[in-house]
Amino acid sequence: MALLEFGNKIVKDLERSGALGMYAPLEGGYEGRYQRRIRAAGYLSLTLNARGLGDLAAYLMGVHGVRPPHLGKQDFSDGASGPVYFVPPIVKTQLDNLPEYAKGLVIWIIDGKVLSRQELEYLVTLPKLEPRVKVVVEVGGDRVCNWMPLTEVLVPAS
Repeated sequence: MALLEFGNKIVKDLERSGALGMYAPLEGGYEGRYQRRIRAAGYLSLTLNARGLGDLAAYLMGVHGVRPPHLGKQDFSDGASGPVYFVPPIVKTQLDNLPEYAKGLVIWIIDGKVLSRQELEYLVTLPKLEPRVKVVVEVGGDRVCNWMPLTEVLVPAS
């Protein structure tokens, strides 16, 4: 029964702060319990890897262009760098298609230690821009799963 109460703590902390920084064991698997608790509380979950995201604001909330790899073949009619395909915003698309029973969308970003300070600050402000969005960023490893508001992760150690 204690795990159920402890699992609800992450939901309460996430709803209170909007963005959490999580430290999980490096072997993985433990954070899945908390993802299940969040989904059981009524949130839809979207898991992303921080590596290769590029501009977070454009990728999550705006239409952005991508160039597919040329795989050894180049079409010179589109220029030396190839064609640009435009992709709809990930978060806005997910929010538009939320089921009516869902409380909101939780963006779970793994490998968040590669994100810059500016990108983490954007993730802190994202729930303020769109209240139905919550963010969890795995920012490092620890022996047990623990978390804190992402604003506290940004405070430099003194």
